Amino acid sequence: MTAPAGRPLLIGVDGFSGAGKTSLALELAAALRVHRSVAVFHLEDVYPGWDGLQEGMEYYLREVLMPLASGQAAVWQAWDWTAGCYDRARHTEPAEIIIFEGVGAGHRAARSLLDAVVWVQAPPALRKERALARDGETYAPHWDRWAAQEAAWTAADPVAAEADVLLSSGPAPFPLHQYVLRALASLPFSRPRTRPAARRG
Repeated sequence: MTAPAGRPLLIGVDGFSGAGKTSLALELAAALRVHRSVAVFHLEDVYPGWDGLQEGMEYYLREVLMPLASGQAAVWQAWDWTAGCYDRARHTEPAEIIIFEGVGAGHRAARSLLDAVVWVQAPPALRKERALARDGETYAPHWDRWAAQEAAWTAADPVAAEADVLLSSGPAPFPLHQYVLRALASLPFSRPRTRPAARRG
C-alpha cells in the first residue's frame, strides 16, 4: 500500500451507525502501525448534534480531509455535545496512512480525495443493539432521527456501491481487518477500481 509521492495514503471506513466501523478502523490501524505511521480520525468528533450528519460531512471534508490530502496538518474543532457548540481548536498531523472513520467518511465529495473506501454493513437490529450498548440510553431517543439522515444521504449517494471494499459484520467476532488488508493490497490506488466481493463475518 503506497500513496502517490508527497502525501499520505487516505482510507475511509464508512457505514451506518453500529455497523462496526470504529472497531475495524482501530484494528486496521494497529496492524498497519507495525510498518507505517498511522493516524485515525473519528467523524463523530465533528458532527454538530443529532441533526448534523450532512453538516458534519461537509465540515470533515473542508477542515480535515482536504488539508491532510495535501500533506498539511488539519486544524479543526470538536463538537461539545453538552454546550451545543464547537470546542477549542485541535490538530491532526499528517501520517504515512490516515484512516477516516464514521458515517459519511466516504461520501461523494470525499471519495475523489480518498485512495480507498471501505463500507461496513450489518443487519439493522444488530447495529441498533451495538450502538445502544456502546452509548447507552443517551443514543436511544435519537436513533430514528439519525437513521433517517443516513437513509436520506445514501438514497442520493451510492457510497456502498462505489466502495472499494464491502464488508458484512456479524454478531460473532471476526478479524475483518485482515480481509481489508488483503483487499487493499490488491488495489492500484487509482480510480476507477473494481470492488472486491463482500465478505461476511
